[in-house]
Amino acid sequence: MTDAQVLSQRRRLLCGAAALSVLGAVPAWAADRKIKPGATAALIVVDVQNCFIDGGTLPVKGGAEVVPVINKLADAFTNIVVTQDWHTPGHASFASTHGGKKPFESIKLGYGQQVLWPDHCVQGTDDAALSKDLRLPTAQLIIRKGFHKDMDSYSAFEEADHKTATGLAGYLKARGIRTVFVTGLATDFCVAWTAMDARKAGFETYVIEDATRAIDLNGSLAAAWKQMQAKGVKRIKSSDIA
Repeated sequence: MTDAQVLSQRRRLLCGAAALSVLGAVPAWAADRKIKPGATAALIVVDVQNCFIDGGTLPVKGGAEVVPVINKLADAFTNIVVTQDWHTPGHASFASTHGGKKPFESIKLGYGQQVLWPDHCVQGTDDAALSKDLRLPTAQLIIRKGFHKDMDSYSAFEEADHKTATGLAGYLKARGIRTVFVTGLATDFCVAWTAMDARKAGFETYVIEDATRAIDLNGSLAAAWKQMQAKGVKRIKSSDIA
C-alpha cells in the first residue's frame, strides 16, 4: 500500500469515528478530541442521596461509586445544578400508599404509568440528604422534585405529567447555558428523564455514563439508552471531559 493510500485510509477511519461519536455510538476520544466545558455548560448531578446509595431505602447497586467520579468532574465546571428527590410521607409513588401493592409493581395514575417504589427520600430525613461525600464547590442551585404528594417527578425539568415545569430550563437559559452534562442516579429513571427533557428544552445534552448507575428493572437500562439516543442525547465517559 502506498503512503497516499495509507493516509487516505486513516482519514476515512477518523471521519467514521467522529460521525459515530456524534451519534453516541463511541466515546468522544475515538474521534481524537476532548470536550472542554466552558461558561455555557452546566453539570447536572441527579439525586446522589443517601436513599439511593448503600444503606439507603432504595439503594442503586454501585450508587456510591459515582461520587468520586462526579467530584473529579466538578473541577471542570463553573456551573453545577443538583437535584434532590423530596417526597412527602404517603407519596403516590410509594407501594405502601396503595393497599395490596408491592414495590416495583406498576399502576396507572392520573398522569400515566407509575412504578411503585419502597418508601424513600422522605422530606427532612437523613435518607433524603445529599451524600456527605459530594464535593461540588461551584454548585449554585438545588432542584427538589417529587414533593407534590399525588405526582412523581423523575426529571429535573418537568414533573411526571409532562406539563408542570420545575423552572430549571428557564434558569439555565437565563444564565446563558446551552449544553448540559447529566450524571447521578439512576441512569434508567431520573437521569434518563432529565436528559431527554433537556433535549426537549433545546439544550445540547450529554450523559456521562461512568458517573451514573442504574436500577435496570426488567430491561429498563437498555430501553433508556435507546430512548435517549433517539432523542439526540450523547453518551460519553468522564475521560472524554478535558
